[in-house]
Amino acid sequence: MNPTDPSPPRLPPEAHPAVFSPVETMPWPEIQAMQMQRLGQQLDYLMRRSPFYQRKLGDAGVAAKDIRSLDDLRRIPFTSKQELRDSLKAAPLLGLHGAAPMSEVVQIQASSGTTGSPAYVGLTLSDQAHWAEMTARGLYACGIRPGDVVLHGFSMSKGFVGGIPIYQGISRIGAVDIPIGADGGAERLLIAARDARPQCIVGTPNFLLYLATIAPEVIGMKATELGVRRLIVGGEPGGGIPAIRAGLQSHWGAISCEVMGGTDLGCVYWAEADDQRGMYLVAPDHILVELIDPVSGDPLPWEAGVRGELVYSSLQRQASPVLRFRSGDHVSVEALGGPGGRSTPAIRCFGRTDDMLIVRGVNLFPSAVQDIVAAMKPVVGGTVRVLAEFEGHTTQDNLQLLVERAAQALPGSDAATAALVEQRVRNALAVKAEVRMVRHGFFDAPGAQKVALTLRKAPLLND
Repeated sequence: MNPTDPSPPRLPPEAHPAVFSPVETMPWPEIQAMQMQRLGQQLDYLMRRSPFYQRKLGDAGVAAKDIRSLDDLRRIPFTSKQELRDSLKAAPLLGLHGAAPMSEVVQIQASSGTTGSPAYVGLTLSDQAHWAEMTARGLYACGIRPGDVVLHGFSMSKGFVGGIPIYQGISRIGAVDIPIGADGGAERLLIAARDARPQCIVGTPNFLLYLATIAPEVIGMKATELGVRRLIVGGEPGGGIPAIRAGLQSHWGAISCEVMGGTDLGCVYWAEADDQRGMYLVAPDHILVELIDPVSGDPLPWEAGVRGELVYSSLQRQASPVLRFRSGDHVSVEALGGPGGRSTPAIRCFGRTDDMLIVRGVNLFPSAVQDIVAAMKPVVGGTVRVLAEFEGHTTQDNLQLLVERAAQALPGSDAATAALVEQRVRNALAVKAEVRMVRHGFFDAPGAQKVALTLRKAPLLND
């Protein structure tokens, strides 16, 4: 090694600690005790700094001193997404729940804005450091180690949390980020992968799968020849779907792990480890998570096999804190504790409240349809869209699906293939589907934008 080079020698992955932070291995009762202590501090802060929560807690007749346990916490009403939208509209840019003056804000992130204007979230210097720490823990759990070269395939534009915050987390680990982003285009990303030979690529699952399929024609090499050993995916459904995970791993010859976060709380706070059983909570000192029944709102236990909705309360947050925020994320608890001595729950997210459809009385998530169709390759191309040309989320009509043909399939096989898809969907989801086959490659290739599984208007189907 050059004696003037300040960089330490790169160690093999097994030489590093199993977890990024000791808090990930604290006994669960100790974690809960710490959370309640920090929640008390957060409540005191909110009562001094947040007009939104001053009013909300006042209306509920709850004082900060009244909250001493999880049972007490449940006396506080939930915070909904619509309440935060109204808060932002009432006091632009960061809303009545902002809780820190702009003079203390050093970074602002934005949601995708799929329902209108983006939701903006502020970070103070302390918040920024906490976000980087949480993200680093998640990426480390997925396999990034100091000195690794990471190709950045999430969007780097529009203030998305998959952009700069992911970069900050990678830097916190001590790894090297190549910040081309999905916005740079598939060709440039693949050229960078050929030239830099990164140990890891981060991005949305459908986009990374697409990159692998076009690698031979773009750079003259299979993705498996590039030496990538880790894929870290998130931002849309797919990373936890067995067929898509298998496709990613076989096309790249790499381990694929999933992460999850959200603009309101942080970039990454759930992340998989090598056991791939589910995403572990990596930030229990920064976020208190409850599991509730999505219909009744009643609490549910953290036990393997339990399904519910995630509810979040910020801990140690200065700008844009939230309290008992209903995420709309529907998850199943897969495990309690895991590799490296982790003690926190592991989950799989199988849908979101905003995405759920009720088809002839049956609750259905588009990601469940994607799971079924992706597993039918190579009979079909594996790409599917749910066509929901009705107001709201409820219909008495059959489920309408658009499914891409397999690459070499001819239109003459459409009827038999559609009938097979309909049968698989009916058997798995207990709904009658009407399938229209479309040519292979009919839908736009994945890119910087998240893949939308539900279409509210039928595309032109001349094929």
